Amino acid sequence: QVHLEESGGGSVEVGESLRLSCAPSASTYTHYCVAWFRQAPGKEREWVAYMYTGSGATDFTASVKGRFAVSRDAARNTLYLQMNSLYPDDSGMYYCAAAVQISPSCSSRSSGYHYWGQGTQVTVSS
Repeated sequence: QVHLEESGGGSVEVGESLRLSCAPSASTYTHYCVAWFRQAPGKEREWVAYMYTGSGATDFTASVKGRFAVSRDAARNTLYLQMNSLYPDDSGMYYCAAAVQISPSCSSRSSGYHYWGQGTQVTVSS
């Protein structure tokens, strides 16, 4: 069982930045996919980004490429989603998700993840 502790949401204006944190509880696992999804009111949950911790490889949905980055502090067992140049369309509840797996092929579908954080709200105002 993996518990994910999320933090870092908030309210910002267009063009500003936020950094979300995701800390998996089970540090004994060394290979897993950690992803962020977001959901705006009335919309479906959409994949934003993921990292495969075994290699550090990352990928992002097209709308955030060049603006968002994922990094990992192995000593703190924490992953970060750095969000820059935020737009109102980036607003929503952001969820961290994890899947323990050896394969480096992370999923961009929510069904591919077994563990979920509680979510943190991001609001970008114009």
